[in-house]
Amino acid sequence: MTAPLTAPITAPRVLSLIPPMTQLNTPYPSTAYLTGFLRSRSVDARQDDLALKLVLELFSPAGLDALRERVRAMPAKKRSATLKLFDAEFDRYRATVTPALAFLQGRDPTLAHRIASRMLLPEGPRFASLDVYYDPDGGDPLAWAFGALGVQDKARHLATLYLNDLADVLREAADERFEFVRYAESLAMAQPSFEPLARALAAPPTLVDETLQRLTLEALARHQPQVVLLSVPFPGSVYAAFRIAQTIKAANPSIVTVLGGGFVNTELRELTEPRVFDHFDFITLDDGERPLLALLEHLAGKRGQSRLVRTYLREEGAVRYINLAEPDIPFAEVGTPTWDGLPLDGYLSILDMLNPMHRLWSDGRWNKLTVAHGCYWKKCSFCDVSLDYIGRYDTASAELLVDRIEAVVAETGQTGFHFVDEAAPPKMLKALADELARRGRTISWWGNIRFEKSFTPELCRQLADSGCIAISGGLEVASDRLLKLMQKGVSVDQVARVTKGFSDAGILVHAYLMYGFPTQTVQDTVDALEYVRQLFDAGCIQSGFFHRFVCTVHSPVGQKPEDYGVRLKPLPPISFAKNDVGFIDPTGVDHDALGVALNKALYNYMHGIGLDQDVRSWFDMKVPKTRVPRNFISRALGY
Repeated sequence: MTAPLTAPITAPRVLSLIPPMTQLNTPYPSTAYLTGFLRSRSVDARQDDLALKLVLELFSPAGLDALRERVRAMPAKKRSATLKLFDAEFDRYRATVTPALAFLQGRDPTLAHRIASRMLLPEGPRFASLDVYYDPDGGDPLAWAFGALGVQDKARHLATLYLNDLADVLREAADERFEFVRYAESLAMAQPSFEPLARALAAPPTLVDETLQRLTLEALARHQPQVVLLSVPFPGSVYAAFRIAQTIKAANPSIVTVLGGGFVNTELRELTEPRVFDHFDFITLDDGERPLLALLEHLAGKRGQSRLVRTYLREEGAVRYINLAEPDIPFAEVGTPTWDGLPLDGYLSILDMLNPMHRLWSDGRWNKLTVAHGCYWKKCSFCDVSLDYIGRYDTASAELLVDRIEAVVAETGQTGFHFVDEAAPPKMLKALADELARRGRTISWWGNIRFEKSFTPELCRQLADSGCIAISGGLEVASDRLLKLMQKGVSVDQVARVTKGFSDAGILVHAYLMYGFPTQTVQDTVDALEYVRQLFDAGCIQSGFFHRFVCTVHSPVGQKPEDYGVRLKPLPPISFAKNDVGFIDPTGVDHDALGVALNKALYNYMHGIGLDQDVRSWFDMKVPKTRVPRNFISRALGY
């Protein structure tokens, strides 16, 4: 049972933490948003990134020493080739890990020449991926990507492979759950019971756990908080957030711990598991500004418990949800995010994928900002349109947005922005471009949109002039029948014209693609891949990613499956996470098998390979010939 508060916390110091793992190249923005907002309300708010600090600690000389101890503690016969190479080349790994990370942080760019020579870093199994680019004449296999002068990027790619080799060693020898993004994801994602997470938290700590515990205690000593906020955007950051909270409660039970974030907002809306509150005193749903103000007033003795907003707690051993209806903070009043307190010079610009558009997600420290709250379309049948982060659309003026941009540039000294909207509205982007031009402000930006006809070639050129370098958007299944069923509000030929307008303006285009949507047939899949091939071939898109469709309980498909020709599978008893739900599709298509071919084709298309091949060649099974005319996209473009 959660102990009742014995005395009000006056003027609390709030510490917001980014738990492992989110991303390595830039801070996840939730703490920056909340810290900026709380400071605008005169709260002593701090923030720290334990995800980055964990990686830097694990991949340091001392971290590698501890890792080698784990490797050598394993029976020799159980050591894989990866572990044997690490042990044999340990002295080289230890000598190069600090310089390699300093290079990826941008603090030692001249090291690029030595890294690019491939004589400095030890090369493990991850470097085998370079065989894809084998040069039969004995030349540089990466010359096609980086040329003679692309030394910095080539070195960054090689240093990324080196870092991935070390992560493989860590995973095999110290913690099989470790990933740079999806750390221990299976313990939380759509997990109906808290039991797997509880068992993991009760188990002896791994090397990763021990390191994270030490970093947590150091953060507590440095900031001396009364309240700690942990934001978990993804299932892959849940386990570490609980480990952090567990450490806090063991060190000082009086510190109030609060859990929130995207994972909570989607998966814990029907939480009934009391054990969660052994680690967290409160859990808040949806946008955190209003619930946190109410909670801080409660902790200060200025608001009764019954007047909390969208907040879970444990009372008399049972989970209780309290939600006094109060309006959310308008988007125009949430304040300007601040990165003060985050180690901005410590983030790692890694280069996994050589595709120029794909690399933006991991390369470069982008200031993350939102143009508008929610989605102005909010109709897509696969999306969580019933939830606040999609359904509540709210905007601010372009003047205020540029004020925020200027404040962030003044604070960080960096002019790159990633607009993290669900779908940035065309009118707002045009107004933003107008205001940036009026002030003579030079920035670079990219973000997510809908491929709708409002993005004319003229607007695309204006956005390029304002600093737009790339956009991403959902094509989903390239099929007019399925796009209509999805209520996307776009057609394939419209997407072709819009994406070509962006490309012609010099803006890179990434397409989110989907397979396995209800009633999607093998023929639909083959036709969709042909559309995608033609879009790449025509220069409409430069990058893409195929996602397997997942039905969620908050989407129109999950709420009215009969409208989409499917039946939902019954869910087990749920006390913890509820989001994904299985369904029975009468088509009976093996989408997993098709997905292998789709991703193989897409990987090659992004490297300019195989664009003249029949799409059937990518499949290991017999599939029908496409019904799409070979010139469909070129006709749509008016060629």
